[in-house]
Amino acid sequence: MIAAAPALRIDELLCSSRRPTLTPAPPGTISLAMGEPDFPTAPEVVEAAVAALRAGDTHYADQKGLPELRAAVALRLPERPGRAWGPDDILVTHGATGALTAVVLAMIGPGDRVVIPEPAYSLYADLVVLAGGTVDFVPLGPDLHWDLDVLAAALPGAKMMIFSNPSNPTGVVHDAHELKALGDLLDGSNVLVVSDEAYHRLVYPGYEAISALAIESLRDRTVHVQTFSKTYAMTGWRVGYLTGPRDVVDAAAHAHRTLNGSVNTAVQRAAVAALDLPDGIVGAMVDTYRRRRELVVSRLSGVPGLHLVPPEGAFYGFLRYDAARPSEEVVRELAEQKVLVRAGAEYGPSGEGHIRISFAASEDDLLAGLDRIVAHLGGASS
Repeated sequence: MIAAAPALRIDELLCSSRRPTLTPAPPGTISLAMGEPDFPTAPEVVEAAVAALRAGDTHYADQKGLPELRAAVALRLPERPGRAWGPDDILVTHGATGALTAVVLAMIGPGDRVVIPEPAYSLYADLVVLAGGTVDFVPLGPDLHWDLDVLAAALPGAKMMIFSNPSNPTGVVHDAHELKALGDLLDGSNVLVVSDEAYHRLVYPGYEAISALAIESLRDRTVHVQTFSKTYAMTGWRVGYLTGPRDVVDAAAHAHRTLNGSVNTAVQRAAVAALDLPDGIVGAMVDTYRRRRELVVSRLSGVPGLHLVPPEGAFYGFLRYDAARPSEEVVRELAEQKVLVRAGAEYGPSGEGHIRISFAASEDDLLAGLDRIVAHLGGASS
């Protein structure tokens, strides 16, 4: 046996990462842990992939993505005054994960500081560590929106800021006012903004998801990351994309082709079909999530020892509990009660004392899982 040791970056990642290894839920256990739609992919999308395979469309694609897919994506981006979006502005990636990985590895190096408002999707910090950068976690306000004063103190000298909108894990939606305020804070700086907008269609009544690309003061510094996974229930298909400043897109394309090569050709044909789906198909899924969201808010409201900021978008509830135990311990306890959730500490220092609940589950499972959570944590203070 040779004495093989992981590279320094992997050692650092192993030490810092709080992301769990996800496995299938054991029999009899309810999973409210997965950030995955529980709907099947639309038949039209499946048939497009099958047709591509049967037609022999099984060879390498353009490494930036099929021109037809990139052109279709470009038509759906927020209007950009002065120059229309085109296929060359788009990089098709292996899901949003591939897009995020490509842009971070392309733009961040040793010593570069990246601001991440948290709680936040844990992949962001892991990628910065892998690139050799430094993570600067910035806590959110009590309402789980940005604390603009704290952000203002953190942003000078940063190379990048990463956030999701709507947010995983908090479910908040950063509105136009908030995004414009961020643009004002960044005026005159060279901070690159990475806006992960995977949940952009999953927004509830009274709220509106605005792309950072639609904000004039952010448009020229924003890398927009998107995926087909959440909107079209295509998590296993692994197709996403990014766009933004052309030099950043080109750099990310170099990183992506080095890591991954081109995305599966038939899957890209399926993605084109997804973009052409009737809006009612997506709307029906959103309506189901809305009903589940109302169920979550209703069941948890007024329970002693539990506190929920009602989700504004996505399909997560970020639940604060009063019990004086670490969230990873609480997650293990709940697993013994046959319900799986995610530990708040996974999402950053401010996530401690919380658990993340996914309502991408059937209403029966959701109700049963919530009952188990309430029975275990409701009224707890120690």
